Order: sequence, then C-alpha cells, then structure tokens
Amino acid sequence: MSPGVLGSTAADPVERVAAAYRRIAEVDRPEVWITLRPEREVSAEAAVVAERLAAGAILPLAGALVAVKDNIDVAGLPTTAACPEFAYTPEVTAAAIERLIAAGALVLGKTNLDQFATGLVGTRSPYGPVRNALDPELVSGGSSSGSAAAVALAVADLGIGTDTAGSGRVPAALHGIVGIKATLGVIPAHGTVPACADYDAITVFAADLDLAVTAAAVMAGPEPRDPRSRTWPADVRLSAPLAPRIAVPRAEDLAALSEPYREAFARTVAGVADTGAKTEEIDISVLLDAALLLYDGAIVAERYAAVGAFLDTAPAGADPTVAAIIGAAREKTGSAFAADLDTLAHTKAAAAELLHGFDALLLPTTTEHPSIAAVQADPIGINRRMGTYTNFCNLLDMAAVAIPGAATAEGAPFGVMLVTPAFADQVAVDLAARLLGGESAPLLVDRGVDLAVFGAHLRGQPLHWQLEQLGARFLGEIRTTDAYRLTALDTTPPKPGLVRHGPGLGAPIAGELFRVSEAGLGRFLAELPAPMALTSIDLADGRNVIGFTCTHDAARTALDITHHTNWRTYLQHRP
Repeated sequence: MSPGVLGSTAADPVERVAAAYRRIAEVDRPEVWITLRPEREVSAEAAVVAERLAAGAILPLAGALVAVKDNIDVAGLPTTAACPEFAYTPEVTAAAIERLIAAGALVLGKTNLDQFATGLVGTRSPYGPVRNALDPELVSGGSSSGSAAAVALAVADLGIGTDTAGSGRVPAALHGIVGIKATLGVIPAHGTVPACADYDAITVFAADLDLAVTAAAVMAGPEPRDPRSRTWPADVRLSAPLAPRIAVPRAEDLAALSEPYREAFARTVAGVADTGAKTEEIDISVLLDAALLLYDGAIVAERYAAVGAFLDTAPAGADPTVAAIIGAAREKTGSAFAADLDTLAHTKAAAAELLHGFDALLLPTTTEHPSIAAVQADPIGINRRMGTYTNFCNLLDMAAVAIPGAATAEGAPFGVMLVTPAFADQVAVDLAARLLGGESAPLLVDRGVDLAVFGAHLRGQPLHWQLEQLGARFLGEIRTTDAYRLTALDTTPPKPGLVRHGPGLGAPIAGELFRVSEAGLGRFLAELPAPMALTSIDLADGRNVIGFTCTHDAARTALDITHHTNWRTYLQHRP
C-alpha cells in the first residue's frame, strides 16, 4: 500500500495526531480507553515518522494511529487486561505491535476490554461497559470492545484486538467495520496475556479492507519468542478463483439469528451471485457443536491455566461473571481435556470433508445486537448466543475475515464472515473484497514465484483451471522482448510454443503473469507434458521471470505464428 492510502495521515502525521485528540474530546467516550497517551508524546513520535518519510523511508503505515487492546504489551504502558490488581508495566512491546511501529504506525493508547478477554459483549470491565459507537444504548461487542469502538468513532485508524471465541469479529459486525482474524499463529501472540493460549489470535480492525489487510500483513510472520507462531506454507493459496463456490448454512442452522439479522443475511447471500460466485447450502451442525466445546467443555481449562490462580486471590476488581467462568474451569479433569482434544481432531476431519470443494463458508458474524441493559440482565445467555458462529473457528484452525453485510431493514449494521481453512486467508480476503464491491483485493500473503503463460493457461483458455487449482494469482498482462518466436504446436488442447531466438529475431509476444506458491510451481513442473518446459523469460519491461517454452525440435516442425504476437489473436484468425 502506498502512503497515500491513508490520505492526510501519511502526508502529515503530526496533523493526524492533532485531529485524533480533537476527535477524542469531541466524542467524549472515556470508557474506550484504559490508558491514553499524552498528545505531546504521540506528536513527538509523529514528527519522527515525518522525518523518516522526508528522508525517503518506505513506511506502509506512516502516521496510522493504533488503539491497542489492553491485554497486549506496549513497553512503558501498563497492561491491565481490564483488572487493576493484575496490572504490570512491560519493558518489551509485543512483536506484532513492534512491527506496526516499525512500519510507521503510532500507538495512541491501551483500550478497554471484557476482562481477561473473556466475553463477546464489552461490558465485563471495572473500567465500565464500552458503549457502541453508533448507538450508546447498545453493546460495542467484546472482548476487543475499546479497539473496535476507537476505529468506529474515527479516532484510530487501526484497532488491535485478540480473538479466541470471536472477539476480533463480533465488535466489527456491531460497528460496521472490518475485522481480520488470520490463521492461528500467523500473527505472533508474543506479548499477549493469554486467554486460551492454544487458540488465541491477535486481530486487526479498520474502517476499510485495504488498511486492515495491510496492517495484518505487516504483523504477520514467525516470531522466535512465540513458540506457537507459524509461517505461510510453501503451498499457500494466493488467490480465490474467478468463479468460487461458497457454502452457506441451511435455514435450520440460522435459528439463533434475530429476525432482522436473518433477513439481512438472506439479502447478503442473494447479493453473492453478483460477484460471480455460486452459493450452496450445507449442514453446519458439526461446526456449531464444536463451538460449544470452547466454554461448555474442558477446553476452558486453558483460561484457568492462564489467570485462574490470580483470580483465586479474589482481587477487588475482578468481574464476577468472568471470575465465575474461569473459576469453574478449576474442576475440569485432565481426562476430560484429552477427550475434548480427541473430539476436536475428529471434528476437524469432518469439517474438512464438509467444506471440500468450497472456497469459503459465508456466515453471519453474530446473532443479534443487544442493549447494555439486556446484557447486564442476562450476562451469560446473551453472550453465549452471540458466539454461535464464531466460537468454532480457532478450535478448528480456520481463518476468517469479518466485513459488513447488507444492513438490516432498519438500517443498522449487520456483519458476515468469510471463513476458510488454515492458510487460505488470501482467499477469504479476495472474496471479502468482491462482496464489498471492490475490483481488486489487497495482498495479505506476499510470497511465491511469478510465472508467465502465453497460451492454454491464459484466463478463459482450456487449461487455466490448473492455475486456479493451485491458487495462482493474476498479476497482469505482459510482453516479452523481441527475442522470441511463437509457434502453434500440434497438441491437445492446442498450445503455443515460445522459443527464444535472440534480440531482434522475433517479436514482443503477449501473455499473462501469475504468482504461484513455491510448492505449486514444483507440482506444475512435475506434471508438465512434453514438449512443454519452463525457462527464464525476458520481459519487455526489463524483468526476468519463469515462463513457458517448448523444445526446439517441436518448434521446428510447428506453424510459425509470431506475426500474430498473441495466442488469442491467432485462435481468432486460424483456418
């Protein structure tokens, strides 16, 4: 992303800071923040960012203001996890936040949350319930309540949260913004107070998909200080197909939805066809059953392992609902925990079979938008219901992108998620971009090998499906130098043969450039039939990429079609 994506943020980071603090005073939402940094400190850091930009530094998040959930460490600022007695002041910043700062972002402060990241409502905090940015009578959603509200109030550009049961997605839905929950471990959780250490993810909120994905890409990457961190695999999918298949729940599986949300989801699903995708109803009951394991099963013992001993001291600031949930996990047995892990292993296999052949699962993000008063009257029941469609995601090692769907009939925000298997994050981003009406999607996964194609693998040609099967990403149209000649080979299906003859001895030949994963390229090469081969191709713009060629003996006996300079043109004019 170029600095211009942030508009005045990148052009004048100091003014962006001043505007944010004016906005903080204007909206008067003190419950959003647990620790708000003094304006002079953030302005001084903004001036340094401006100097780095002036010196030619490449800062993809130059001047972006960040609100950090207060269970994530920022050196010098207290980490409370929304419990005053738990507070400590870290000397080291969480790895993900370090990466944002290195990219030019500026931390405004630490935000309120459901205590110890236990909740989806944003009311379980001694610092007060976080009111929804659009309607103060309603909940903000939790546990990353303050971070989402800071973005929705147009104070922060980025909100950083965590997500174990849906906390990086539910608040996005209730505010009409974007939430990215990457595959577990892709964004390292170093420097985070654990909720369930094996199922915690650092997440990002933003008003638009491009900025959210840019921040997630900056934070992503392995981290030696986090033993659970992961990297993109060699066979990572880099793109959604042109005509994807998207699974949606049966009507029976939507019973938990409020009536306004059920109607909004139906209109969202109806609009999917406009993106070129096909939807198909499936039975997701196995996923909904798995979701219950997060709190109703022994997995909740991980929450006790994280902070149970501290809560056993009965600190004055402990939220009674949170303390009860975590305290109850004290009684879970090791055998019950092992049994739940076995259940999850079988459920993962069943989920993989269920979603085989689909590119994503489209779900409502949450079930309803309750008032703060309603949650205070029923703190357990409403919260449990709101996690119906989010709780299973991390348990089954899935990625999700939460975006606004069709608004309710009353015009209120309604959110949906594109859910994919682990490491298919870019597919979810691509589909989210299409559903939002964008022509192109930002890159979350920036790796792979560029591959030039000139014939049967072009878009719309008979072998293009092979590239889609590998998750290849279209990068654009290309031309070779004038060193190449093109022939029509006698193959099934028909293919061209591109052979280098030398500078000036051919013509610039048109083709298309795709990016494929490293393992995808290896698989492609291993299955390549004679007389085709891969070699280095010189492009007219000076780049050198891997691309298709053919053997010289095959080219000698084939029809020379160099004068067409384009395989599609030849197909249109051949006898």
